[in-house]
Amino acid sequence: MDLDPSLAALRPLGGFFVLRTAGEALRPLPTLAQAYTEQPSDASGGALTSRVRKVAHALRAPEARIAASVAQQGLAARLWSVTLGCAALYGRIPDLDPRLLRWDPDAGAPDDLRLTEVRPLPADPATLAHVVLHGHLEPLTAALHARYRVATGLLWGNAASALAGAARQLDRWAHANGRTDTAPRTRALTAELLGHPLLAGTGTLTETAFRRRNCCLYYRVPGGGVCGDCCFPRPPRSSPRAPSE
Repeated sequence: MDLDPSLAALRPLGGFFVLRTAGEALRPLPTLAQAYTEQPSDASGGALTSRVRKVAHALRAPEARIAASVAQQGLAARLWSVTLGCAALYGRIPDLDPRLLRWDPDAGAPDDLRLTEVRPLPADPATLAHVVLHGHLEPLTAALHARYRVATGLLWGNAASALAGAARQLDRWAHANGRTDTAPRTRALTAELLGHPLLAGTGTLTETAFRRRNCCLYYRVPGGGVCGDCCFPRPPRSSPRAPSE
């Protein structure tokens, strides 16, 4: 199936999978390319800084790097959901070049992304890795590490967790809606992507369940616990530095 201008096939999946396109009214928003190239020395900040501040306020995070970690994982989940959803339902993915994706850093969750032009690409693992890992998560990881000193290993663990989470949601939807072709395609793509050098070693995938080897730091926010795929079975009492911090 060819990509349609509004990516309508994603709408039944809801939430993290839906992507606004140029066919909808767009108000001026920064591109993700602009967000990734913010300079750590820029005290006034920009879209990425604003997003981390918003997350920090919402979570009452005691450290900026905790908010940076959570913000990064949320954006990674959006990017993986869109690409996996399109790969599974269309057999093609849209070009998510950071210069084509506008982002509202002040929106709630999930992140508000708007694609200014729908350009189809193949849905093979190498293309997905090029679009999401190299096009977005590499520059995002570099930016957050430079500005907030978040460990790169932690951020790649977040990226793997977000990928596995998107795949799990898509797998559930496929089974609930009788899409017998979608679930195996999603699982195969996910397994191959988790073997990519940037994600290899971040955790273990067993069918649709993923167990990561480090922690996103969410347990450090007031009232926070551990995520379902966390390396910790329960929140550490003494709050030691998490693996790969």
